[in-house]
Amino acid sequence: MDELHWLSAVDAVRLLREGGLDLAEYVEALIDRTARLTRLNTYVTHDPDRIRRAVADGPHGGPLYGLPFALKDVYDTADLPTSAATPALRGWRPRRDAPLARRLLDAGGTLMGKQTLGELSLDITGNNPAYGPIGNPYNPGHIPGGSSGGTAAGVAAGLVPFGLGGDTGGSLRIPAALCGCVGFRPTHGRYDGRGMVPISSTRDTAGPIARSVADVRLVDAICAPSGADPGLTVELAGLRLGVPSVFFYEDLDPDVATVTEQALGKLASQGAVLVEQDVPDLARLNEAVSFALVLYEVGRELSAYLYQHAAPVALRGLAEEAATDHVRDLLASVLDEDQVTAADHREALTVHRPALRAAYARYFAEHEVDALLIPTTPLPARAHRPPGEDRTVELNGRDVDTFLTYIRNTDPASNAGLPCLSVPSGLSGDGLPIGLELVGPDASDARLLAVAEAVEQALPPLQRPDLERI
Repeated sequence: MDELHWLSAVDAVRLLREGGLDLAEYVEALIDRTARLTRLNTYVTHDPDRIRRAVADGPHGGPLYGLPFALKDVYDTADLPTSAATPALRGWRPRRDAPLARRLLDAGGTLMGKQTLGELSLDITGNNPAYGPIGNPYNPGHIPGGSSGGTAAGVAAGLVPFGLGGDTGGSLRIPAALCGCVGFRPTHGRYDGRGMVPISSTRDTAGPIARSVADVRLVDAICAPSGADPGLTVELAGLRLGVPSVFFYEDLDPDVATVTEQALGKLASQGAVLVEQDVPDLARLNEAVSFALVLYEVGRELSAYLYQHAAPVALRGLAEEAATDHVRDLLASVLDEDQVTAADHREALTVHRPALRAAYARYFAEHEVDALLIPTTPLPARAHRPPGEDRTVELNGRDVDTFLTYIRNTDPASNAGLPCLSVPSGLSGDGLPIGLELVGPDASDARLLAVAEAVEQALPPLQRPDLERI
């Protein structure tokens, strides 16, 4: 048997069900590995004694049979604090579990802890001044991406087979790409998003990060109330995959361009049909939606969440204690006045977002493509820099905005509410993971996951991170 910490979720469940794997031994291996890799700082809360008690309290039935998992620290949990990695909520415990957390526990899962994130899910680097920087398992001095950086780093490092994160504009797919995992953002509304610290109800989506598409499909079958089909398979040969070069393939880091081109070539050599067509006017359509939604909704929805969940602080206190400069600035800007008017927000919702969704729908219909294929991020992970100095990042010899650059390719599908996921496509010249994003038609989650598994199987497996040097 492979080292226990590298067991896939699918294999671990099978072995646990058949009696070929002792749950206590498996959990102890993950606890030990977590203790040895604390430098990665993937957990906000990880209590080995509590985990051991939960295992001892068994039995653990199906469909997970005790399978360990973790949660980004934005999911309400009654037994563990929910901090959203912000100082004002440190140590606070909500009154009840988020429905998705409860669904996994009721399915027989073992909760290993709550994972570190960019503060309040509003940071893309994983560089949290209050809770510490998260290390990328492929190079701990580099960013893991965000905001679900602790989830991706923990999964990639073999600390846990899967975790649930959240995605507003790329917060599942970006860290999955930078850490060499699979990150799945389902169709907006497919998963129950209640009991999660919010940013934007129009855009926020829960989703899993795992080490394979098969593992993501296992989790999706539990989290989705209907429509999952983990047994569905498709053949790569004959699949029509859209390659929209305008916008998504522009100004790429050379390593991203090379690895993506090699991946496309590999898929084409195995029978996939690459349809080189663009989504017309995408940049303008997306820009009219993106920040109009977030800037109008974030203050209102955080305020409502804090009040409804009896949190110990209101929005003003949350803003005043925020540790990340740009997070504090954003919250302060929405405290007393709207940065986006109600009329502009309504127009974004009722005019511009439908136009963006229609543009995608036309693209899929007119070109008869099963999914779009795009680089998940324009660049791989960059080195951590001190907080406040990481607002820009180098790309092709220029300093560019870190946040806007990393979310460039993930943002449009988020705003359209479409299902999408990132799969590993290769490594950069200096050994850092690069991701390939697949975007499917609205509500095509089950088929998109089957397509993604066919794509994943056609690409060379990603080398695991060398963590012995940490």
